[in-house]
Amino acid sequence: MARSEQQGLQVLSALDAAKTQWYHFTAIVVAGMGFFTDAYDLFCISLVTKLLGRIYYTDLSKPDPGTLPPGVAAAVNGVAFCGTLAGQLFFGWLGDKMGRKSVYGMTLILMVICSIGSGLSFAHTPKSVMATLCFFRFWLGFGIGGDYPLSATIMSEYANKKTRGAFIAAVFAMQGFGILAGGIVTLIISSAFRAGFHEPAYQDDRVASTGTEADFVWRIILMLGAVPALLTYYWRMKMPETARYTALVAKNAKLAAADMSKVLQVELEDETEKMDEMVSRGANDFGLFSPQFARRHGLHLVGTATTWFLLDIAFYSQNLFQKDIFTSINWIPKARTMSALDEVFRISRAQTLIALCGTVPGYWFTVFLIDVVGRFAIQLMGFFMMTVFMLGLAVPYHHWTTPGNQIGFVVMYAFTFFFANFGPNATTFVVPAEIFPARLRSTCHGISAAAGKAGAMIGAFGFLYAAQDPHKPDAGYRPGIGVRNSLFVLAGVNLLGFMFTFLVPEANGKSLEEMSGEAQDDEDQARAAAAVQPSTA
Repeated sequence: MARSEQQGLQVLSALDAAKTQWYHFTAIVVAGMGFFTDAYDLFCISLVTKLLGRIYYTDLSKPDPGTLPPGVAAAVNGVAFCGTLAGQLFFGWLGDKMGRKSVYGMTLILMVICSIGSGLSFAHTPKSVMATLCFFRFWLGFGIGGDYPLSATIMSEYANKKTRGAFIAAVFAMQGFGILAGGIVTLIISSAFRAGFHEPAYQDDRVASTGTEADFVWRIILMLGAVPALLTYYWRMKMPETARYTALVAKNAKLAAADMSKVLQVELEDETEKMDEMVSRGANDFGLFSPQFARRHGLHLVGTATTWFLLDIAFYSQNLFQKDIFTSINWIPKARTMSALDEVFRISRAQTLIALCGTVPGYWFTVFLIDVVGRFAIQLMGFFMMTVFMLGLAVPYHHWTTPGNQIGFVVMYAFTFFFANFGPNATTFVVPAEIFPARLRSTCHGISAAAGKAGAMIGAFGFLYAAQDPHKPDAGYRPGIGVRNSLFVLAGVNLLGFMFTFLVPEANGKSLEEMSGEAQDDEDQARAAAAVQPSTA
């Protein structure tokens, strides 16, 4: 046995060696329901933006129904990301200062209030409705942002060494179900309203094609995001603080042993003396901006932040603009040939199909294989395959847009999502929760995730303009580089992600303390620093 393991706390060794038990699955569901809600809230807005355009911006003198003006569309789609970025940094830092559990409830309450507030965005003018909606969606994003570092950190600190990657990935995989739920809920609600209100197509009757009942549809869809968050709150408050925070950050080994004795249902000894000895050595007290952190973990943080940043540029630009891609390949008919409710139904049907075929399976491939082949291999393969499939969409783009080839395009498009999720979309979430010291773990995960959201904002804002047709842009937009050239740019972004993956270390099969060098003396630290260098294979 290594010297560092001999000196380590029994409570941490017990967690690392614990067999998979019921509390592991409880933790996955409780942490995962936050992600389910996050994904539902963030992605359901892309299902209703066309409807918002019809309700609030239709000019009846024009042959086509209204769409959101460019600035409004960018704000409605992107403002939650701004809130998420701020929330990831703030709650990531707060999670290391106050503890994971105490901050965990705050994020849920914020998500519930703002989901309901989003649906109650009432005002006299379209501009006022959009401004109120953006206000609530910013603070909704702020709460969602907190869930990223806290859920990942809590799961990593509860998990055992052998299946930790699968448990953290399973929490993240709930995002896939959240996206799917957003599509299914929108399908059900739009179907119910279509059955009750028979609206004509816009070209047949411009006024009647968007009835007053359409205004209820988007509000109900947004407000339902509060339900899973409300259901989870009680269970989150019952979870004890993680032993690693209590022991290594709060320095209370006695409480950590007592908490985990109940969870693991084994007797753990009070190791206060050993804790005091470790504190007196003080070898691991360096801060985020210290030379020691830069030397030990600086490149790792650069690696986790840049790969997440690059991944989210590609991932979110695809996700938010699925409906535009479907329209450009004629999978969704021209807006004027549908009523408002028909359009919502068709967009949600297309997105649900993509989620079912490409998004959800990819997450679970990662869950089952991450502790077998490792994080590094999955991330490299994912970035590489995303590059290949993006090029496969872009090079013969004109072929895909001709009648009869649309199904092939959607299959290729689904594969890019599959390899994003069986690849860097999952691993960029898992790795930052494993490789940093406990007292900085939530902060570093928050920084990495915030870099990802900065990429998402580039994807959401930038590609809204970039994907415009160079010859026939949408009303209010300047000519862009077109969908085909946008796909080439995204392929290049994925290739960069492949290269930056080499900065990220492999955590498979190692304890959190081995990766971070905690509970070791200076001599052990030097040895660990040499062992945990960025991967070169």
